[in-house]
Amino acid sequence: MEAISRTVVIGMGNEFRRDDGVGWIVAGLLKRRAEEGRLPAGVVVAQCDGDPGRLIALWEDADLAIVVDACSPPAAEPGRTHRWDDAAGDGPGTTVSARHSTHGLGFAEALDLGRALGRTPRRLIVYAVEGADLSQGLGMTAAVARTVPRLLRRITADIERHGMPADDARAGKAEPPNGTRRTTVTDRRPPA
Repeated sequence: MEAISRTVVIGMGNEFRRDDGVGWIVAGLLKRRAEEGRLPAGVVVAQCDGDPGRLIALWEDADLAIVVDACSPPAAEPGRTHRWDDAAGDGPGTTVSARHSTHGLGFAEALDLGRALGRTPRRLIVYAVEGADLSQGLGMTAAVARTVPRLLRRITADIERHGMPADDARAGKAEPPNGTRRTTVTDRRPPA
């Protein structure tokens, strides 16, 4: 596997606020995979607290940026994961992101500012994991922790699918279908 474009994976959040650390955990595990040569060469993996300026600096000039973060919508179902892909026309907007974000300022503001400045990635995929406990402390709840292996598989597949040459046999096979729904639930909490 060899990436021909700049790909960045950004784990957002705060590792000291329990489930809000899911992005940091995923990024840490992906960093280890990159060091072991299990990700395409040139993939950048970063952890970010959500500051808009830092986010823009991380994804600027990227052909593919994948962001992983916790969210807390009303009636959250801990562990449920949403995937947005702006190439399918279903990227998150400010009103949706800000309302469900675990950050006062962060992803939604960075996206709007990046768009205004022309400093967004060519393609953006966002994974938002519904959290149960955002209080201070270390460690995620069991429902959110169970989503991590599946997130790793999905993100690795996105990197391989969208970071490969256009004539690669895998390039067009697994494009998400265009749909009318704004979000697609990809994971559900397993039965207790």
